[in-house]
Amino acid sequence: MSQRKSVNGRPSGTDGSDFSFRMVVDSRYQKVAKEKSRLCSLILTQGFIQFVAAVVLFLSTLEGSTLDILSVSSSVISFISLLIGELGRKRSRSIFLKLYLFGSSVAALVSVVCVLKSEKSIEVIKDLSRWETSKLELFRAAVVSLGILVQIFAFRVASSLIHNMAPPKMAS
Repeated sequence: MSQRKSVNGRPSGTDGSDFSFRMVVDSRYQKVAKEKSRLCSLILTQGFIQFVAAVVLFLSTLEGSTLDILSVSSSVISFISLLIGELGRKRSRSIFLKLYLFGSSVAALVSVVCVLKSEKSIEVIKDLSRWETSKLELFRAAVVSLGILVQIFAFRVASSLIHNMAPPKMAS
């Protein structure tokens, strides 16, 4: 292919003369890219928090506490929803992201219920002077609180991502 010579000896199109004809990426797609990146970091953070919560659950069973089926089911639901959320983020599937939002929200609420129904946790939260004897329960409550905070941010980002991934509405 022969290249055309412009006035100053450079091939046409490389001298910036075609600037007014260049296409610009729609801001909606730029938002999708940013939100996918944010959601990735939030999903990783949620995964780490859930891993810590699972370790705390395991350590509490080693101390002689009974295994709470509700806590285990919350961890399982959370890990499954994180996998679904990562698939939805990578493949831009809004149905997977909606399932992730539902599953992770249910898991977070179940975690809160587990902490609130635990009499030992409530006693430690009411009387913080006893935290030395129940460090694990206090740590569990802190992990669940941090998980709820991250869940709020993840819900906001994933909802915005779903909205921006949807095709724009045509005016009728």
